Amino acid sequence: MSTSLLSRVQERIGWQTVGLRVTVTLTAAVALLSVVTGIANIGAQSVGGPLASFIPPAIQRTAGFTGALTGFLMIGSAYGMRRRLRAAWYSTLVLLPVTALQGVLQSSPLSVPLIALSALAMPNVVYNRTQFDRAIGLTTSQLAAGAAIVGAQIYGTVGTYALRDDFTNVATLVDAFYYTLVTASTVGYGDAAPTSQVARLFGMSVVIIGTASFAIALGTLLGPVIQARFAKALGRMSEDTLDLLDDHLLVLGYSDVVRALLDDVDDRTGLLIVSPDRETVQELTDRGIDALAAEPDDEDSLWSAGIDRARAVIVATNDDAADALTILTARQLNPDITILAVATNRENVKKLESAGADTVFSPAVIAAQQLIRSATGTDSDGGLDLLAEGADDGSDLLAEGVEDGSDT
Repeated sequence: MSTSLLSRVQERIGWQTVGLRVTVTLTAAVALLSVVTGIANIGAQSVGGPLASFIPPAIQRTAGFTGALTGFLMIGSAYGMRRRLRAAWYSTLVLLPVTALQGVLQSSPLSVPLIALSALAMPNVVYNRTQFDRAIGLTTSQLAAGAAIVGAQIYGTVGTYALRDDFTNVATLVDAFYYTLVTASTVGYGDAAPTSQVARLFGMSVVIIGTASFAIALGTLLGPVIQARFAKALGRMSEDTLDLLDDHLLVLGYSDVVRALLDDVDDRTGLLIVSPDRETVQELTDRGIDALAAEPDDEDSLWSAGIDRARAVIVATNDDAADALTILTARQLNPDITILAVATNRENVKKLESAGADTVFSPAVIAAQQLIRSATGTDSDGGLDLLAEGADDGSDLLAEGVEDGSDT
């Protein structure tokens, strides 16, 4: 069962997963190269590239500075693409030509890998565009953090510019924004300073509002990281990891059949097990197997497990009553998905089929057939192979149905 099942499922989903990972990896590599080469070329006295005689040194160094900034922006895009965000794909598509152009303008031997990798990444990003189809789902805290930072900077910039006569070295909007940024971030270089009581009071308000906005943003960024740590300690996958699952095989329950499935295969890519037993989930996680501690028949848990994106569902909880409820829930959430079930008692095969399972396997029936084959000299390689072949004429769906999504 296991080798036939997972190998054929993975053959179908493997290239999509590989394409996604390659695209994200190339984007991250371009981002890091852009940062490194940009920083290296900012302070270079003589870059000595092939176009150095045609590009003024000031433009070369400016391209190095902007290249570093672009690299940091691309790091954010790579993270967004890891979550398959469409907006991150668009930003990457815009930033990749920019990094290549900045590499050309830097005219440095250090920029050659950046130009080459940017050119290599662009067709890959375009080719895998269908992988990035998710809209940005910002939480209330994230929206509040963004609004707080933007509002604080606008307040400080406009206010400082309006009071520019009461500040030293503040004459333009850029000067006002600079003062707001260094004040709100508590850097405070001191080159722009208030000279009146009103300006000092305003500067104090910028410190309070600015530091509060940065604190909110920091909490928003670190909150999910801490949550992910707690989730791992409690045997739960983080939301980011769950969001990456797509076209996967969803196994609801952890029974002897599932244990045999896992023991018989080496590659468990594209497989997610849902079990209410936290110790079991922790053990599976330690073995490098994706597992979620949740009730298999819980709607919210199934949504989190990506039942709407799964290739097929295997229901095997060692409890036929629980299997029936799980099948009903899974069928309700995704009417078109292929559901395969394992009946503990052979008498419940029809009941599980009535609950909505496409194919139901009975270990008792399979064991009996295996005994008969062994006695008559037509023994197969093992009971698990029988499960893949199926006890009935059409039960090869365990492999075929997962591959093409067809109905029995």
